[in-house]
Amino acid sequence: MESESVIELFSIGTELTLGQIQDTNAYWIAQQTFQLGGTIRRISILRDEFDEMKEAIQGSIERRQTRLIITTGGLGPTPDDMTVEMISEMMGKDVIVDQATIQSYMERRQLRDRSEVSEALIKMATVPETATVFQNPVGWAPCISVVVKQSTLMMMPGPPREMQAVFEAYIAPIISERFSAAGASVRVYVDSHESGVSPLMQQVMEKFPNVYVKAYVALREENRGMPVDIVTTGSSQDDIELLLQESVNYFREIVTAQGNSFLIETKQ
Repeated sequence: MESESVIELFSIGTELTLGQIQDTNAYWIAQQTFQLGGTIRRISILRDEFDEMKEAIQGSIERRQTRLIITTGGLGPTPDDMTVEMISEMMGKDVIVDQATIQSYMERRQLRDRSEVSEALIKMATVPETATVFQNPVGWAPCISVVVKQSTLMMMPGPPREMQAVFEAYIAPIISERFSAAGASVRVYVDSHESGVSPLMQQVMEKFPNVYVKAYVALREENRGMPVDIVTTGSSQDDIELLLQESVNYFREIVTAQGNSFLIETKQ
């Protein structure tokens, strides 16, 4: 069942599409968002290519019910950092230098004169007109927020340490306030092949529409079997905990009825 308000996430960086580094940011953000009650509908990786980025973000805004769009990357001082310019053009706005951010730079670097602020810092302080700017608690590129139609865009820096600090400070409270779904999950291990477990997983999801079941064939363990995640969502924590227990019990019942072992391991 689709949430009335959903989130889309864009990881920006050609190095990601080339496989030079892993997109650990998206993995971490998805985990945090689920725990906060948000629903991520789509996660995309984009090259540092202006028109492709613009087309992708515009498409997200036009998709029904997209209320929060999160981007990571493209806020640095190098020529391939184009997120701010792209968003500004898409909105039909000019870019401006945020003076509060410049002041923050001067205070943190103990600079006495505006002329001492480097071009790199000035570029990272450049934001779209009408943007709300949140200072980066552990780095230089700030978190930038704009509103386009029904969507709020939150732009975060790409370095994981900075992204996590910015997310926890500014984006997590927004997700907690705007999104009401609660979520819970448990991992179980089934000593069976995927072909045998898949029909049983489908039975669980048909019986419980707000339950998602996912098997991880590549993570199979010799002593425990194949790991399977059971994830529930609902309007209250009590409801989803009860739903999780009911769905786990049902899954155990139909798995063991076929003579397969079933082990529960609560996620940490």
